[in-house]
Amino acid sequence: MNELEQWMDEGSQWLPWLTEKSVSIIVGILIFFIGKFIARKVADWLEARMLKSKVDSAVAGFASSILYALLFAGVVLMALGQIGVETTSFIAILGAAGLAVGLALQGSLSNFASGVLIILLRPFKTGDFVEVAGQMGTVNRIELFHTYLRTLDNRSVILPNSSVMDDTIINYSAQATRRLDLTVGISYDSDIRQARELMKGILENDERVLPDPAFVIFVSELADSSVNFSVRVWVNSGDLLQFKSDLLEKIKYTFDENGVGIPYPQMDVHLSKDS
Repeated sequence: MNELEQWMDEGSQWLPWLTEKSVSIIVGILIFFIGKFIARKVADWLEARMLKSKVDSAVAGFASSILYALLFAGVVLMALGQIGVETTSFIAILGAAGLAVGLALQGSLSNFASGVLIILLRPFKTGDFVEVAGQMGTVNRIELFHTYLRTLDNRSVILPNSSVMDDTIINYSAQATRRLDLTVGISYDSDIRQARELMKGILENDERVLPDPAFVIFVSELADSSVNFSVRVWVNSGDLLQFKSDLLEKIKYTFDENGVGIPYPQMDVHLSKDS
């Protein structure tokens, strides 16, 4: 009987502590899940506001990711503090662990730093057509560690941000207009003046050709088997690829219809018979 009374006395001493600790754990769990939900909502709200303010979607998404990471870290520390974990020591431990993880994940940190540089320097934005790291495509989005491209044949290419910043970036969409440089060869038997007038007529009748700067057509080379013309014409950047294809086709048909020969590589072999 005495042992039972002793056990009950000890239990009565532990019960308040257990009750307080259980409440703290429950409150800590609630802080974590509610805080995580609020952090996501705040990050989404920031992205929506930035997009509404005409900020580039890549910048908005990047800023939203950074804000969510910071808020989530704060929520975790608040939850641990509520449970009773000494956050000061915990932060010191996290700092040491972060240093070790940083040394182990130098590549990922390099990608993160490069992502920040892409957002700050803005060598391209979402929707631009670029060539970088041996890949060519339209920029879909820019995230903390990767840049996403969509190729002309609708493939998704994921590039590490460090590869993007360490390589030459060609942004085909940076300027509203571009110049097409084309070389057209005609045979030596053809009339140079006629060929120039035919190409001039094609360009004058195409609405995609910009009047300023004006196009130019001139003889650039007397090659081994052809007289080469250089054609330089300005068009809107979005029209360039289709315009080039259409122009080559029109030149071929027009030259064929007017007897202007387009040479192709050939070799003459002369045989001599000994007497």
